[in-house]
Amino acid sequence: MFNIVFVEPEIPQNAGSTARLCAAAGAALHLVGRLGFRTDSASVRRAGLDYWEHARVERHESVEALRELAGADARFFYFSSSARRLYTDIRYAPGDYLVFGRESTGLPRDLLERNAGSCFRIPILPSVRSLNLATAAGIVLYEALRQQGFESLAGSATETAAETR
Repeated sequence: MFNIVFVEPEIPQNAGSTARLCAAAGAALHLVGRLGFRTDSASVRRAGLDYWEHARVERHESVEALRELAGADARFFYFSSSARRLYTDIRYAPGDYLVFGRESTGLPRDLLERNAGSCFRIPILPSVRSLNLATAAGIVLYEALRQQGFESLAGSATETAAETR
């Protein structure tokens, strides 16, 4: 199982959409720090539709608390538009934590500096500041799943391709 981590997300629809994504992909969503919404709000539930109860959503006080809970061997990857390396450079493994920052400011600068060797970006045109948070999480999660041959999902990519022939 992969882990999507949102640090201080501000927009409830992004959390709801990502909860739905996690339910569909067998991933967990970790909401860290102060949220810009209540998780029982109608907009979060509406975005997640009836999938919210199927999603594994956990709350954590801080990234440090989550890291401690995850254990010393857990791998955390941080995504920022200012990083140099691409998200496709990572060789993902089940259990990885994919960490994204708040919609308006991204991840805190000090967190990025402390984890400089684990920072990656999704390439976009220079005229665009950033991607939508839920979209970015979906791009990275599905690259991680693709690298695993979609084994954690019902029917692997190989089985699906064979069925269409």
